[in-house]
Amino acid sequence: MSSSVTFVSDAPPDPHPWPDGRESGRQVVVLGLALALTAMSVDLLLSGSLSLFFDLSFVAACLALAWLVRQADFFTVGVLPPLLMLGVFTLAGLVAPGLIAHPSDGVVQAVISGLSVHSGALVAGYALVLGTLAYRVRLSRRPVRDLL
Repeated sequence: MSSSVTFVSDAPPDPHPWPDGRESGRQVVVLGLALALTAMSVDLLLSGSLSLFFDLSFVAACLALAWLVRQADFFTVGVLPPLLMLGVFTLAGLVAPGLIAHPSDGVVQAVISGLSVHSGALVAGYALVLGTLAYRVRLSRRPVRDLL
């Protein structure tokens, strides 16, 4: 009486402990925009300006987006961090330039000031996205040309 029951402990170990991303590029862009705007809103409610909380939230959101996206949409997430921050700061510059710059600054000057003040978060988020995507390509053992 032989049984071919496979127990969980008998299964081969997964090469990486997290599932591959399954979200489309469009969904990840919308999620990134929602996360960045939420972080901005919460930070404005807590401190009245954009602080380290926004920067850390932005970096964490960038990292999460890089893990959530499916491999076919790596390019979309690969260019997302600067565009995401530019979009959020443009919106802030249009609505209330004083949130990211001097209240009398114009939209363009406010956006440039905001990007320069928060450039550390932008660089860190961008580096983490690119590093995470490169690591995911390596884990998948597929050549990059097959993913593009």
